[in-house]
Order: sequence, then C-alpha cells, then structure tokens
Amino acid sequence: MRNRIAPIRNLLRHLNIAPVLVDIGASAGAPDMWKGIAPQSVYVGFDPDLRAMSDSSGGSFQREVIVNQAVTDQAKDEVEFILTRFPYCSSTLEPDSESLSNYHFRDFFIPEQRSRARAATLSAVMERLGLARIDWLKTDTQGTDLRIFAGMPESLRNTVLAIDVEPGIIDAYKGEDLFIDAHRYLKKDGFWAAGMNVCGAVRIRPSSLNSIIPDTSLHYAFADSALKKSPAWCEARYFRSLEWMKSAAATPEQYALLWVFALIDNQLGFALDVALEYQRLFNSPGNEWLERLGKMMIEESEHRIRSLSRFATIAAVKRSVKRAIGRNT
Repeated sequence: MRNRIAPIRNLLRHLNIAPVLVDIGASAGAPDMWKGIAPQSVYVGFDPDLRAMSDSSGGSFQREVIVNQAVTDQAKDEVEFILTRFPYCSSTLEPDSESLSNYHFRDFFIPEQRSRARAATLSAVMERLGLARIDWLKTDTQGTDLRIFAGMPESLRNTVLAIDVEPGIIDAYKGEDLFIDAHRYLKKDGFWAAGMNVCGAVRIRPSSLNSIIPDTSLHYAFADSALKKSPAWCEARYFRSLEWMKSAAATPEQYALLWVFALIDNQLGFALDVALEYQRLFNSPGNEWLERLGKMMIEESEHRIRSLSRFATIAAVKRSVKRAIGRNT
C-alpha cells in the first residue's frame, strides 16, 4: 500500500522546511490533521491555565512549545477571563445574555467566576520564541479570532498560508467577531474558504421548554436530541489563493508548503493547481532541483486524483449493475 505521507515528508526534508503550526486554544491538544507532518514541524500551543511555559523536542513534534499566556490583539500584561458554567464557553468577552435567551443552551454561558491570566500578543510571543513566521494558524478564542489575526503586524500576517477560525453566526458574546466579518476580511486578505462545518443550537426559549418539560435538568438533553438546530457558529478553514501568492511574490518554499497543506486537507484539485503553478514559476533552465520537486508534486497530486477517479468509476459501475438487476427482477 502506498505511503501517503512519505512524499510530503520527503519534500519538507529536501527543502529543509519545518512548518510552524500555531494553535490558540490548545486545551484539546494538537489537531489530528497535523500529526502526519508533526516530526518535521514546530508546534506552538497556548494554554493560559498552565503554571509555566514548556519548550521541548524529541516528542511528536520536532519542537513543541506550550505557552501559558492568553493571546490578545493588543499589548496587555493581563486579561480577564469570564469562566462560564460550560468551560468551553469561557471567554474574554461578556456573554450576550439577551441574544442567548432565545436558545436552549443559554445556561452554558452563565458566568460563574472571573479570573486573570497573563497575556501577550501573538507577534510578541513569536518574537520571544525566535520564530519569524506562522505557516498555519488555528484559533478558537470564543469571539476574538478575527481581531487576533487582523491585529498581527502585516509582515507576520503575510506569512500565514492557512488559517482555521471558529467564528459565531449568532451573537453569543458582546462585540464578538462574527463569521460574516471574518469571511469578508479573510477573502479580502487573499484567502479562499477551503472547508466549513456549520454547528448549531436549538432556537427555543428555556421558558418555552419549561411549559412542556417542568424538569429543567432535562431541557438540554431533550432539545438537543429532538428538535431541529439552527446555525450558531462554524468551524472554517481558509487557504491562500494562487492570485495572492503571485501578488506577494511567494517563495518556492511557500508554494511547497501550500501544496502540503492542501494535500493533507484532501484538497486535491487545489493541490494540483499549486503544483502546476510551482512548475510554471520555478521550472527554469539550470534549476534541476526545483524542476524535480515540481514534477514530484504534480505526479503525487495526479496519482491521488486518479485513484479517486478509479473508485468513482467502480462505484458508478456497481450502481448501474444494481439498476439493471432491479429492472430484471
């Protein structure tokens, strides 16, 4: 069986690239998608609940740094966290109780206590760690994803080739960055939407639930399992467009990384686009090394696409056979 990650690791090794992967909201650990390139990558995660920062090598990642600070868009020594009844709803922003009153999960956002955490801007932390770029940025900050990205210096922001954000669709927090704002900004900044998972909540007031289920402890379980959900927030992924890469005079290494990211996200069509653009831009006489890399990228992209087309053809034949059998029985 063909080793699907080997071509990617070989490319990173030959170009001597260590992708810098930054995870803001890292309490759940690094995303599974990054595991394939972990041995050759630098991982920076933020977990303000830790007592001290850790910086290690020799684990899953080439280098793994866990920073015990909260990330802010403006320079601050500390930031206040509003700890909610459901821990994953905690934020630096106040819950919008009026808006949330229309949804069954309103009580998840009830503030239970407040705490203070050490804070820093993303650019300040990266400078302290001696890292000049961020190749893939994942943010899950409960309402401030866009302002953190937009607040980065342009020189650092322009190094980001892929970004994951989790903006709200409804007003769960006062003054939060909503999807409509994040999408508009990222599109204007040279990204395209590569994937989206729309997450939902049931729009029903708890008082209405109480009229049919007096036991409030059963409200969430009933509504979550029995009633239709409405869009409430989304998990969205964006990649840099080839148009932006051209205008930014991106390097061969950046094109190669964009190809790697597209491949591990299974964006095979875009991966082939990137590989062909890489070959067009860098396949010049006397540049045999870049020529070989471009050829490898194209061949790997085409192989994966053809593999899918074979499966699609087989599936189409099976459907035709089933239809024929159905007509003759």
